[in-house]
Amino acid sequence: MKKIYIIIVAAIFGLSTSLAYAQSASTTDNSSSLDALNAKIRQLEEKVSDLKSQGNSLTAQISAMDNQITLTEYRIDATKKEMMDITLDIDAATKRMHNLEGSLTNVTKVLLNRIVANYQAGGTENLQALLTSGNINELVTRANYLKLVQSHDRKLLYDTEQAKSDYANQKNILEEKKKKVVELNKQLEDYTKQLDQDKVTKQQLLSTTKNDEAHYQQLLSDARAQVAAMKSFTRSQVGSGGSILPPQASPDGWYYNQRDSRWGNTMMGSSSEQVWEVGCLATSIAMVMKKHGVDVTPPSVTGNSSYFFSNTAYLLLPWAGGKFTSAWGNNPSAIDSKLAAGEPVIVGVRGGSHFVVLKSGTAGNYKMNDPWEGPDLNFSDYYSSISQYGWYNN
Repeated sequence: MKKIYIIIVAAIFGLSTSLAYAQSASTTDNSSSLDALNAKIRQLEEKVSDLKSQGNSLTAQISAMDNQITLTEYRIDATKKEMMDITLDIDAATKRMHNLEGSLTNVTKVLLNRIVANYQAGGTENLQALLTSGNINELVTRANYLKLVQSHDRKLLYDTEQAKSDYANQKNILEEKKKKVVELNKQLEDYTKQLDQDKVTKQQLLSTTKNDEAHYQQLLSDARAQVAAMKSFTRSQVGSGGSILPPQASPDGWYYNQRDSRWGNTMMGSSSEQVWEVGCLATSIAMVMKKHGVDVTPPSVTGNSSYFFSNTAYLLLPWAGGKFTSAWGNNPSAIDSKLAAGEPVIVGVRGGSHFVVLKSGTAGNYKMNDPWEGPDLNFSDYYSSISQYGWYNN
């Protein structure tokens, strides 16, 4: 009996030690490195914010973009570092849990066998102890020993069950860490895409402005004028209150409404303007791209900051990064020719304060998809002149 008890105590002691190690062990060797990366990220976030608020100049914009690119690179490094730390922790913890699982299985078998044997012998042990005892002192000693062993048996059973519960908790923690790795991997993909877009946006700004401050200021003036005109159009339609609609139907399969609640409050590019109030052109672009089989919605267009000038809601020419041929003015013969070929045409109306998509027709008698009013409407019922036009490059 004493020998079995010693074996059980040793097994449980080993189990407790393994469990304690599994609970306390963690990756701490590189935590300071991750903390340093996160501290640098916070500094860069503040710097980018400060640069954006310093004023609208080409120099300030380029500096902000450079720091944004550096910020994204640090975010990528921090994400990779966190993924590596968690992955190493998962590998080490998996090995510890495997060993712990084996210890639990073995000690549980020993303990259960011990309890069964003790139960089976329980009815005769006291009598045997009485018959074989040499005197009353030895009898008391043996009786006390039996009670002590039984008490320890109960405690060992409780400790074993508690260890199993702790093991299950540790296993759940590991599963959560595995899920975290999946989330971080997705985050890493997003940051990588953002970095590529940041670099494209910077190069596009330099190309568009020819790295010339005067040209930058002219484009900024054009952007402010167009945004103001678009806001004036929407105010004239609904007053000063705003007008978000429930999800709108698409009879032709490619109609989108800029006021649709699914994206009406989405921001345009890196600006503070919303789709419902200045997103007519972006929504029209999404419609035409959808018509050509591209899996796109208005947020797909408005979410690409490289399509816009600087931090404004002004879509650069040619539209959508060159996906469209676009020009100022009106070219009726070119427009009618495209429509006759089944090609929708985006046109600016009311001095460029609003944009619609012409679907068919000729000489001003057009059917249109209006991102504000609705699909399949008569153009002449709402508008008269055209100030800008463009179509998708097949």
